[in-house]
Amino acid sequence: MTGAAEPGAASQDELLILGQTLRLREDPFLVPPEDCAAHDSRGGVLVREGRIAAVGPADALRAAHPRARVEDMGDALIIPGFVDCHAHYPQTGIIASWGKRLIDWLNAYTFPEELRFADPDHARAQAELYLDLNLANGITAACVYCTVHPQSADALFAAALARGLRLCAGKVMMDRNAPPGLTDDPRRGHDESAALIARWHGRGRLGYAVTPRFAPTSTPAQLEAAGALWAAHPDCLMQTHLSEQPDEIAWVRELFPEDPDYFGVYEARGLAGPGAIMGHAIHLTARERAALAETGTGVAHCPTSNAFIGSGLCDVAGLARSGVPVGLATDVGGGSSFSMLATMRSAYEISQLRGAPLHPAQLLWMATAGSARVMRLDDRIGRLETGLEADLVALDLAATPVAAQRAARARDVWEALFATMILGDDRAVKAVWSGGRPMKRPPGA
Repeated sequence: MTGAAEPGAASQDELLILGQTLRLREDPFLVPPEDCAAHDSRGGVLVREGRIAAVGPADALRAAHPRARVEDMGDALIIPGFVDCHAHYPQTGIIASWGKRLIDWLNAYTFPEELRFADPDHARAQAELYLDLNLANGITAACVYCTVHPQSADALFAAALARGLRLCAGKVMMDRNAPPGLTDDPRRGHDESAALIARWHGRGRLGYAVTPRFAPTSTPAQLEAAGALWAAHPDCLMQTHLSEQPDEIAWVRELFPEDPDYFGVYEARGLAGPGAIMGHAIHLTARERAALAETGTGVAHCPTSNAFIGSGLCDVAGLARSGVPVGLATDVGGGSSFSMLATMRSAYEISQLRGAPLHPAQLLWMATAGSARVMRLDDRIGRLETGLEADLVALDLAATPVAAQRAARARDVWEALFATMILGDDRAVKAVWSGGRPMKRPPGA
C-alpha cells in the first residue's frame, strides 16, 4: 500500500530523545531543592506533534514506542529550553559596550543604535541574528523589547513565526526624554501597539507585550494609554523597568511627585498584576516588595546587566520567598551575554555577594519554569511534563576539557550541572528543539 510504513520502520510521528533527564516538579524556592526534582541517568523524552508525550526511563520508552525515531544524546542532560523573560533585541549590536551609568549608557549606545531600526532591512537582519544567537545558546522562548518603530516588531515577529518559536514582544512606547526619532505620543503609541496586537498576537506561538519602556520616558498620559491598552487585551503581557539604579529612582520621584514610589507609578495606571514583568527591581521599598507580591506582578532578574552597568544586587531569594514570581533574563545588550548559563553563573555570584547563595535547582528553575511563570506560559513551556510544548535542550556537561575533568569528579547531577553553569557557554548546548523541531544539532548529526 502506497505510503505505508515498513514493519519495524521508524515512525515519523514520534521522536524519542534519549539522555539524562532532569525534571523540576516543584518550585525550589518554596520546597527544599533536593526534594523538588527527579533525575534519570538514562531517561528519555517522547515527542509527538510538537508536544511532550511522555518522560521516563529510556528502556521503558523504547519498549513502549518501538517505531519512534530515536535521537540518542548519550550522557547529555535533557532539560526544558531556556526562557529569557527580558531582553532588548535591538541592542544585539551594542552588547559589551563600555559605559558609566544607566542613563549615560542609554544616551551613548542604546538610543543611537535604536534609531537605525527605522530601516526595515536593518530590523530584519538584526532580528535574524538575535534569534540565531538565542538558539545557539538554548534559549527557545523570550520576552523582548523592540524599538519605537512598528517595523522593528514586525521584523522580529515574522522571523520568530517562520522558525515556529514561542516569543512575546512589543513596540516600545516613549513620548519624552528620548531623541525625536525614538518618540511617539500617547495616541500613536497606543494605536500602533493595538495594530501590532491585531497583526501578531496569537499567531503561531507568538504573543504581544504592551511595552512602555520605563516611567522616565513616558508621560502620565502615555502610561495611562498603555494601561488602557492592556486592560483591553488582558491576555497580552506588559513589560517595563523598575528600580534599576538610585539616580533613576530619584528621577522618577521628580517626574511623578504625586505617586508613593516607583512601582506606585505603574500601579496607579493599571500596569501591575499577573502578566506584568518588571525588569531589575533591585532598590525596592518595603511597600513596593509587598505590593509586587500582593498584585502578582513578576520580576525579571537581570544579573549580568545589574553587574555590568553597576546597578546593584537584587534580592532574588527574598522576593521569591515572599511570593513574587521571579524569572531569569539576559537583558541583552545591557546584559553582557546571550548565554543563559553565563546568566545563571552571574545570578549565583550576586547571590553570594548577598550572603544567600542560590542552589543549582533554583538557578535552573528561574531560567525555565520561573521565567515561564512570569510570562504566564507555565502551562505550555518550562518543564519536562506531559502535554507541554517540546521546547528542549540537551546540555553536554563535558563540553570543554575543564568542564569534562570537573564533571568526572561530580558526585551527583547537581554538582555536574552547577559546574556547567559556572564554566559553560554555547559549546555546552549540544542540541535544541523548538516545538519538537531540531533547531541546533550535535556536530556530525
